[in-house]
Amino acid sequence: MPETDPELTKEIAALRREMSRINAHRFVRLHDSPARMIGFQFARGLAFGLGSVLGATILVSLAVYLLSGIDFIPIVGDWAAQIAREIETTP
Repeated sequence: MPETDPELTKEIAALRREMSRINAHRFVRLHDSPARMIGFQFARGLAFGLGSVLGATILVSLAVYLLSGIDFIPIVGDWAAQIAREIETTP
């Protein structure tokens, strides 16, 4: 039987310790169960969707506000004023 290299034995022991530490991590445990993984992905999707809607709302309202102040360009000024009137009259 061949002799085992002490360095190899140390490396294997270190790898085992690291693998057990990684497997004990919360993220790995969360993805260990399909039900928990589905719940995590659902919550992640809800957060992404809500953030996208809020971000788009803020950007569009800022763009309309900035464009409504442009009165010296006839086409853009009229269009922005019309959008501003629609937003103000919509409940």
